[in-house]
Amino acid sequence: MRILLVEDDAMLGKTLQTALEPQGYTVDWLRDGQQALYALNDQHFDLVILDLGLPKLDGMSVLQSVRRKGLTTPILILTARDTSQDKVNGLDAGADDYLLKPFDLAELNARLRALTRRTQGRAESHITHGDIVLEPQSQQVSYQQKAVILHRREFMLLHKLLENVGQLLTRQQLEQSVYGWGEDIESNALEVHIHHLRKKFYPELIKTVRGVGYIIEKLKP
Repeated sequence: MRILLVEDDAMLGKTLQTALEPQGYTVDWLRDGQQALYALNDQHFDLVILDLGLPKLDGMSVLQSVRRKGLTTPILILTARDTSQDKVNGLDAGADDYLLKPFDLAELNARLRALTRRTQGRAESHITHGDIVLEPQSQQVSYQQKAVILHRREFMLLHKLLENVGQLLTRQQLEQSVYGWGEDIESNALEVHIHHLRKKFYPELIKTVRGVGYIIEKLKP
């Protein structure tokens, strides 16, 4: 799950990045609205956390611009602007949620999970695929009612694939979901993670589409 964090406060930005990454998120952090607009126009993100009081281009302008272009990525506004009209303006401009500073990290995490469920049309907190059950909050996975131990990036990769069952995901999409900007990626790293997941579950779970990417196919009725 890849998040774009747009926050100009260095201490808060670092705190959020440090707190969210252990929760199974890849967090790319930018500090001004212009850079955020470039990134959103050029790359894929699963969620956006957007401050409003940004240098170069304010958060509201970023929000309005990407919504006009048809971007449907869930966007959570995180701001100190606390009037009712500020909230109305943000939500009417296309934000999916609005959280005031100061805030509780547990609440932020809960809101991010809720946005993810809503986007995917899920009512339940867990994701089920046959005998596989993945719990995003606790980052626990079971197969045939037995716990399966996954390394952080294995969990993130499986999470991304299970969220998009039936959809072919490109190598670039998967790498961007698992690795943040500036992280070194070995040329075969993705294949290694896929190999480990197949061994821990079953070989047919993840199918390779040569030259394109990977898919977990929908189960037949």
